[in-house]
Amino acid sequence: MDPIEVAAVELGKESPFYTYVFMYLERVATNRVRTFKLRVSEQGRFQLLYNPRLLEGKPLELVKALLLHELLHIVNGHVLIKPENQRDRVIWDLAMDAAVNQYIPGLYAFSVPLDALIAEGCGTDNERLFVAPPDFMPNRTAEEYHQWILEEFEKSKKLDLEIVEELRGNVDSHDDFGSFPISQEMAEDLLKQVVSEAVSKSRDRTPPAIREVVDAVISKPKVHWKTAVRRFVGSAILGERYRTPMKPNRRYEDQPGWRREYLARIAIILDTSGSIIEEEINAFLSEIDGLTRFLDTQLWLIQVDEAVRSVTKYMKGQWKDFHILGRGGTDLQPAVDYAQKELRAEGLIVFTDGYVDLPLVKRRVLFVLSKTSSKDFANEARQVYGAGSVVMLS
Repeated sequence: MDPIEVAAVELGKESPFYTYVFMYLERVATNRVRTFKLRVSEQGRFQLLYNPRLLEGKPLELVKALLLHELLHIVNGHVLIKPENQRDRVIWDLAMDAAVNQYIPGLYAFSVPLDALIAEGCGTDNERLFVAPPDFMPNRTAEEYHQWILEEFEKSKKLDLEIVEELRGNVDSHDDFGSFPISQEMAEDLLKQVVSEAVSKSRDRTPPAIREVVDAVISKPKVHWKTAVRRFVGSAILGERYRTPMKPNRRYEDQPGWRREYLARIAIILDTSGSIIEEEINAFLSEIDGLTRFLDTQLWLIQVDEAVRSVTKYMKGQWKDFHILGRGGTDLQPAVDYAQKELRAEGLIVFTDGYVDLPLVKRRVLFVLSKTSSKDFANEARQVYGAGSVVMLS
C-alpha cells in the first residue's frame, strides 16, 4: 500500500477531520518533484505531488508528520499567500513552516526556533531544515511570523537566505503558492469549501490545536449567490486537444500547435413546481444569461416538477421568451439522474425552494435557494454536500 495512504489512515485515527481534508487531495506520484509540492490544479482541486523515492524506507511516523505538514498548509490557507519577490518567498517559507510545525510533534522535536536560526545565520547541519516559532511566540499565524522575521532581519544581517532556501528545499516546495490557474476568488472559495466540508463530515471533531484557524476560515463573509454561480460555472473542465495554426508548434515551426478546449458542461436544473415564485425564476435565469456573454460553456437547462418537463441547450437571450413548464408537485431526482446519465454533466446548479427531498448527486453541485426556501433542506444539503454547496437568492 502507498505510504501516503497508510499515513493518511493513521492521521484519521487521530482525527477524522484530517481524513476528510485528505480526501479532497489529488495525489500524484512523480519523480519531477524533489520531495513534496502542493498546488491548485486547472480543474480547481488541491493536488499533492510527491516523490515516492523520498518515502522509501522512511518510518511511518515521519511520513505521517510530513503529510500532516502539507494538510496544515491547506487548512491555514498558505497556498493562497503570494510573496512579493524571491527574498520574500524565502521569508514566507520560514513563517509558514513555523506556523504548522508547532502542531506536529514529529517535526517540532527536530526543528530550529526562528530566533535561533536568525541568531546563528544559517543555523543547522541537519539533512533537513525544520523550523519552529520562537519559544516566546507560540500559536501565532504565518502572517505574524512573517512580520516578526522582517523586523528581526533588519536588526541582524547574519541570516543567509540562500543557504536557508537550499536547506528548506529538502522539506517541501511552496513554489506554486499564490499562483494558480483559477482566479484568486475561486481559490479562496475552494479553500473554504474543503475546510467547511471537512468540519461538517467529521461532525466538528476538529483537533483542538487548530480549531481557531479552522473557525477563522469558515467564518469569512458569505459569498453572494451571483458570485457563487459565476465561480461554479467558471471552474474549467479539460476538453479535447486539437491542432490549430493559430498556435505555433514549439518543436516544429512548420507544424500547427496543440490547443486544449475548456468546457464547463453545466446542467441547470430549474424547479418549476407550483411553490416557486416566477419573479425569482426570472432573476435566476437573468444571471445565467449574463454568464453566457463571457463564458464559452455548455449550459443545459432542465425544467422539472415531479418529472422532467423540458431539456434544452441554453442560448443567450433565451430567458426573455422562457415558458415555465410543470407547476405540479416536486421531485428533483429525475432531473439529476438525467443530467448525470444522459448529459454527462460535470456540475449541476439546482434552483429550488427546497420543499422537496434532497436528491442524490454524484457530481459537483450548487443549490441556489429562493428567499422563501426550506431551512431544513438547506441544512441537510450543507451536511451532505458541504457548506459551500448552498447559496441563498437575495
